[in-house]
Amino acid sequence: MNFEELKAKDKQYIANTYARFDVWIQSGKNAACRDESGKEYIDFGSGIGVNVLGYCNPGWVEAVTKQLSALQHTSNLYYTEPAVALAEKLCKATGYRKVFFANSGAEANEGMIKAARKYSFDRYGEGRSTIISLQNSFHGRTVTTLSATGQDHYHEFFFPFTGGFVFAPMNDIEALKASADETTCAVMVELIQGEGGVMAADVEFIQQVRKFCDERDLLLLIDEVQTGVGHTGHFLASEAFGVKGDITSLAKGLGGGLPIGAVLLSEKTESVLSYGDHGSTFGANPVVCAGANYVVDQILQKGFLEEVQKKGLYIRDKLSQLEAVEELSGLGLMIGILPKEKKAGELANECLKQGLLILTAKNKLRMLPPLTISYEEIDRGLAVLESVLK
Repeated sequence: MNFEELKAKDKQYIANTYARFDVWIQSGKNAACRDESGKEYIDFGSGIGVNVLGYCNPGWVEAVTKQLSALQHTSNLYYTEPAVALAEKLCKATGYRKVFFANSGAEANEGMIKAARKYSFDRYGEGRSTIISLQNSFHGRTVTTLSATGQDHYHEFFFPFTGGFVFAPMNDIEALKASADETTCAVMVELIQGEGGVMAADVEFIQQVRKFCDERDLLLLIDEVQTGVGHTGHFLASEAFGVKGDITSLAKGLGGGLPIGAVLLSEKTESVLSYGDHGSTFGANPVVCAGANYVVDQILQKGFLEEVQKKGLYIRDKLSQLEAVEELSGLGLMIGILPKEKKAGELANECLKQGLLILTAKNKLRMLPPLTISYEEIDRGLAVLESVLK
C-alpha cells in the first residue's frame, strides 16, 4: 500500500475526527522517526506528551514484551504484580496514599470528579456537588469532562451537558472565591493549561486557591494529565507550585506509549471510593503497567529530572534569541512559542515539510519533546524551526 492508498482507506473507514498532518510515520528511535519513504523527522511533540522516553526505548520495549509473553490481561477481579508495583512507586514518589487506574486522561479526570463529589456527599449529603473550573481549561472529551472544560466552543452539539460546573478566570483569586457558594465541593485546575495555549498559572494564585479550599473544606483537584510524569522538570508540576492536590490525575506520559490514566488520592480522599463506586475493565492492565513501571523507574533515577530542566533552559535560551519569537511560556520541556507574525498552524505544516514534528495550541507552537531527547536532536529540530520562523 502506498501513501495515497493509505490516506484513501483512512478516509473511507475511519471516522473523520482528526485533521491529520500529511505524513505516514512508520518507525522511530528516541526523538527521531521515519516515514514510508525513509525521510527522517525530529519529533518535538512525542505523541502529544506520551512518548516520554522517546520512540521504542529498548528497556521499555523489553519490559512490555516480557509481560506480554506472560500475561496480557486478567481484569481487576484478580491481583497482578505490575499494578501493585506501579501503585507503590507512584505513592512513594508523590506522597499520595492510594491510586485508581484508568485508561486515559479523560477517564482519570472523570474518576477525580466522581471522587470529589462522593467525598462531599459522604460528609455533607446532597446539594454540595458544584465544581469550580478555570476558564480556558481543557479536561477531556467525554460529556462530563467537556462540561468541566472552560472553553465555550467545546460546549456545542452534545446537549445536555453534565451540570454542576462553574468557571472562574485563572489568576484571579477574588473572582474564584465569588464563584463559590454553599453548593461548591471542589476547585479543578491545570497548573499549565496545555491545550489552552501552554499558559501557566501564577504560583501565588495556586497557593491562594489551596488556602481557600482548606478554609472551606473544598477539594483541590489538579489535572496533571499533560504536566505530570516529568515534562515540567518535576515528577508532578505541583511540586514547582508548592502545593499538593487532594486528588491529582495523570495519564499521557505515564505509560510511555500505551494507554493509561491514574487518579492519585491523598490521605483526605483515600477512602472515598469503595466497592462498586468506580471501576474499569482495562484499568491496571498488566502490560501497560509493566511499561509504566519502567517509565517511572527511569524518571526517578538520580539526575534525570534535573537534566530535563537543563534541556528546557537550553531550548528557551536558543528560542529567546530569535527575532521571530514574540513570547515563550510553559515550564521545563513543556514550551509554548508565540510567533510574531505567522500563524502557528502554517508554521507547523512548514516544519513538517522540512523534517520537524511540532504541535500547536491555539495561536502558539507547542513543544512536548521526549524527556530523553539528545542535545544533537534538539539542535537539529531548532535549526528547522529557526529556518521556518525566518
